[in-house]
Amino acid sequence: MSSAATSPAGPDDLWSVDEHLEDILSTVRPLEPIELNLLDAQGCVLVDDVTVPVSLPPFDNSSMDGYAVRVADVAGAGEEFPAVLEVVGDVAAGAAEPVRVGPGQAARIMTGAPLPPGAEAVVPVEWTDGGLGEGPVSGMRARSLAPEGAEGHVHVYRPAEARAHVRAKGSDVKAGDLALEAGTVLGPPQIALLAAIGRGTVRVRPRPRVVVLSTGSELVQPGEELAAGQIYDSNSFALTAAARDAGAIAYRVGAVADDAETLRSTIEDQLIRADLLVTTGGVSVGAYDVVKEALSYVGDADEPGSGVEFRKLAMQPGKPQGFGSVGPDHTPLLALPGNPVSSYVSFELFVRPAIRALMGVTDLHRPRARAALKAEQALRSPKGRRQFLRGTYADGEVTPVGGAGSHLIAALARADALIVVPEAVESVEPGSEVEVVLLG
Repeated sequence: MSSAATSPAGPDDLWSVDEHLEDILSTVRPLEPIELNLLDAQGCVLVDDVTVPVSLPPFDNSSMDGYAVRVADVAGAGEEFPAVLEVVGDVAAGAAEPVRVGPGQAARIMTGAPLPPGAEAVVPVEWTDGGLGEGPVSGMRARSLAPEGAEGHVHVYRPAEARAHVRAKGSDVKAGDLALEAGTVLGPPQIALLAAIGRGTVRVRPRPRVVVLSTGSELVQPGEELAAGQIYDSNSFALTAAARDAGAIAYRVGAVADDAETLRSTIEDQLIRADLLVTTGGVSVGAYDVVKEALSYVGDADEPGSGVEFRKLAMQPGKPQGFGSVGPDHTPLLALPGNPVSSYVSFELFVRPAIRALMGVTDLHRPRARAALKAEQALRSPKGRRQFLRGTYADGEVTPVGGAGSHLIAALARADALIVVPEAVESVEPGSEVEVVLLG
């Protein structure tokens, strides 16, 4: 584990939010690239630029069901004097050897089928009589007439310009073009493009595997009965969901009782599936703060440099924090406070950027904005602490939600932003401009 050059000298000194984050990001490194099948690569970050090996579409093709024609043969066509063309065959999507269209001829063509040799445009079937000599047809009826293989003649009631209803070869992308840049997060549209240009696998940085566990003998799983002095474990659910939202594959471990040996063995068991470990609770100064008891060691001779350092940060909520590495692979571990709001705010400020760094993306942080404070009274903040208050943001204004208490989960559920009050500011008047972290 490394520490930022500007880190406090003593264990009782306060770290700033920026110092703690700098230490985390200077330690966490992007995961090694692997080759994955396309669907397995969803949500992953592309390692290399991908160029187009074959143009899209690879050939001129029809954008409509209709008839492939020569422009001269339908020039001047109208309702009273339609162009009458000989139907020489059908061109279906996937046709290997399309028919040739000569003077006075047309070929029945389906959407996506290659434009046959000699043809210059496509007239939609709705501009014709469907080959039945009954006048123009439309809608679903047009698609039910003149079954495939039927030949004869077709009446065309409107002229067509050159290339009308034709998708040109390479009109999407051309061979040699850059399809996707390195660093792109692969979502459904990007995977569609990779498949369309013939890529079956792709080299990516995998989605980080994040293991989340909460500590506390008072914690009960949702759905079970509460006994006296017990509460439901909400933190592990919130942080697991937040990790998934950040792009990780997240695993939630059931709450661990207040026993250091049990916690240590649980963490060791989870290392096999973890690129990052996140704990919540047990990092303060209480008698049962088992995370500190279990992990406050430098590591044995076989694991030099391992261990978790516990710190006090100049922030509210979220003063107690821990960061370090554990296990033979020096897996990063972030230890967060146990109060629900402290835990969630700490995740957004520290864990989310760490997950994004493991992914190899450049946008590590939530977007920020400036907003006018919409409040009935001034906000108070402790001097020397950077405070993060919940709020709702809309139209350049932010409204505080709930108070400063770090247990107010209902207020957190209504918030879509964090209001940032700097360390040197003790009061923020209504209407003042503030910085907000956008959570939506």
